[in-house]
Amino acid sequence: MVEVVLVVAVGLLVAGMVGSVLPAVPSGLFSLAGIWAYALFGSEPLGPLAIGGLTLAAIGTVVVDHVGGPVAAKLSGSSNRTALIAAVVGFVLLFVLGPLGIIVGVIGTVFLLELTEGADMEMAARRSIYTAAGVLGSALAQLLLTGTILLAFVVIVVVF
Repeated sequence: MVEVVLVVAVGLLVAGMVGSVLPAVPSGLFSLAGIWAYALFGSEPLGPLAIGGLTLAAIGTVVVDHVGGPVAAKLSGSSNRTALIAAVVGFVLLFVLGPLGIIVGVIGTVFLLELTEGADMEMAARRSIYTAAGVLGSALAQLLLTGTILLAFVVIVVVF
């Protein structure tokens, strides 16, 4: 018989993967919850190395989730203010346009704010594209991390 805690843990890990491509869904936190739900209540111990490694990967996912877009904006030359406003606008537009709202909000906000701060059209466009690439790259990194966490968890629990 399949253990209920195992089903819940795998469900949370799958939610983490799905959340990695959906804005405003805490993919790393879902993965972390799945790991620790099984570690605390599962019938088989995971072992300290497995718990530590999976936990670090999940925390890494949380960090990537929160800093990907703003770091890309900053690296492109945008100000901290621009990066912060773009993040807020993208989040708000998520509820208006769905996942597309984040991309449109971030690109549009960086572009417009860069123009108002004196950048020419080419520079504003370049900075907004770099920022969008950072947001999309962050989602891809989260997907790879949460997928690896899920795969490693299943291998550890089922195989070992």
